[in-house]
Amino acid sequence: MTYKKYTLGLLLRLVLLTLGLAAIAFGVSRHQMVLLIGGGILSLVIFYKLYKFITRRFVAMDDFFESVKYNDFSRRFVSKGAPEDLARLHEGFNLINDKIREINSNKEAQYLYLQKILEMVDVGIISYHQKTGDVLWANEAIKRTLSIPSFKNIKFLKSRKPQLFETIFEMSHFTGSSISIKVNGEKLKVLVSETVFYENEHSFKIILLQNIDETLNQNESEAWKKLLSVMTHEIMNSIAPISSLADTLQYQVRENLKNPEENALDISDLNEAIGSIKKRSEGLMKFAKTYRSLNKVTHINRSNVYVENLFASIERLMKPSLASKHIALNFDLSNPQLQVKIDSYLIEQVLINLIVNARDAIQDIENPEIYVTAKSTTDGYTVIKVIDNGNGIPPEIQETIFVPFFTTKKNGSGIGLSLCKQIMMLHKGKIQIHSEEHKGTAISLLF
Repeated sequence: MTYKKYTLGLLLRLVLLTLGLAAIAFGVSRHQMVLLIGGGILSLVIFYKLYKFITRRFVAMDDFFESVKYNDFSRRFVSKGAPEDLARLHEGFNLINDKIREINSNKEAQYLYLQKILEMVDVGIISYHQKTGDVLWANEAIKRTLSIPSFKNIKFLKSRKPQLFETIFEMSHFTGSSISIKVNGEKLKVLVSETVFYENEHSFKIILLQNIDETLNQNESEAWKKLLSVMTHEIMNSIAPISSLADTLQYQVRENLKNPEENALDISDLNEAIGSIKKRSEGLMKFAKTYRSLNKVTHINRSNVYVENLFASIERLMKPSLASKHIALNFDLSNPQLQVKIDSYLIEQVLINLIVNARDAIQDIENPEIYVTAKSTTDGYTVIKVIDNGNGIPPEIQETIFVPFFTTKKNGSGIGLSLCKQIMMLHKGKIQIHSEEHKGTAISLLF
């Protein structure tokens, strides 16, 4: 309704101005001074009113745009006492300002909330303009890790600590990397990753820096404690009977040397005792070799391998020994052309280990079977599974079967599955277990 009134008012003023101009023209043509003067006065008054009528709206809009230009959304436009059409315009401006202030307030609250969260995170975070080096934001963790004060441009770090700047800001860390840096003369192990995001024509980089030195030291210390505990236990179990038996043999030899006739040596007992010492010594050597196998695999030579060829190799190696125990070994490959990029020697070792474990799990099962399958998934993985129909693994120990030296077998070393996991980690893959008691176990290798 207000806009209709505004339009009608504008038209009325234009009509009156037209009449005034017509009166002036008529007065000039007829030489009537009354019409000339009256038309002139009417035209001037109407023209002034029309000018004020139009310009006050443009002035109001100009004031509003000026406030937008300088982000001044606190300004209030007076609507009370103003002409109705102008009051409506001022109310609209005030409503826009209120909405923008509300949006800004919410964004500021979210920013502060996010800032507090990122400050609490014990990971260094810095975001900066890639071209200018201007820092958008940096939390306290990165300043503490790098032992630097607040700075507005990464060039500050380049001038103060050029080697540190080159390692963190100039080297590529898009895939994430573990590096050593020197801070205050001390070497730190840190995990670095980065990403780039774009805003209009500008590009910004975010770098994450996590100090993993303390975590590594703590984990290493705990690992050594566990390892020493296991090794001490195993070594003592082997050395104690060897030492005791050696003492007994030494005593018998001494007594024989003193009085050979009364303390004759039983060659059969002597041979048996020496055999026991040899057997226990071999057991200790076997344990040492098994431990060394954990550190044996340090790198891999990967190539594209047809899974069909991999399965054929495993079948030739394992089928005869399994057949002698009446265990069926079956292979299922949905796609004969399926390839996987692996170190075939190491993955054969993994599969043999898993099949041997499956064999041990189904020794007392009627109609024991082992299935080895392979397929591609929709999310890009190649999955190889070793499945048995054994008794399964109790839920309470499923989380610990990959821990080094953990075993439920009487003569097991607890190294096999740990080695399998290490090999899969070197392949950037995963090893997963799914087992149900009295139904069987499936071990999945995901590449």
